[in-house]
Formats: sequence, C-alpha cells, structure tokens
Amino acid sequence: MRAEWGLVLEKVVNHHDHNALIELFELLLTQDERSAIASRLKVFQALLAGELSQRQIAQEFQISIATITRCSNYLKQMTLEQREKIKSLILE
Repeated sequence: MRAEWGLVLEKVVNHHDHNALIELFELLLTQDERSAIASRLKVFQALLAGELSQRQIAQEFQISIATITRCSNYLKQMTLEQREKIKSLILE
C-alpha cells in the first residue's frame, strides 16, 4: 500500500486545535523527522529572503551545506510562478 500525501494533509488541515496538531505530529514523526522539516523550512525562508549566503545560512542555523544546496537546487528548478507561490506561503 502506497502512502498518500493527500491523506496526511487532510488530517492536518482538519485539526483546528493547535495542541492536538502538535500531538499528532509528535505521534507521527520522530524528533529527527520534525527537526528535518523545521530545518528545511528555515533554509527555504533564508534562501528566498536572499539576505544570507549559503555558508552563512549553514553557520547561523547549524544546517549542512548539502541540505542547503538541495533546497537551492530545488528552488532553481521551480518556475517563477512556483517561487512566488512558495514565498507567499512561507515568508508572509
């Protein structure tokens, strides 16, 4: 059986209680997985803000250059419309 990302998102969106949502993620994801998602969000925010170099992002957030490079390459593959969309979702 293949995991369905849509089902995960549906469960997350349906939780209107902040504490229940925290509990759901604590039960579904390991600490390392939650940390990886948080790190990925920080990297995307920093790259999109454009105020820090990749090396500065790595030092400030203690994130590997490899992770930052993967995020940067992913952003480069996005269309302008996709980059603007992600900016509106995570920077504003």
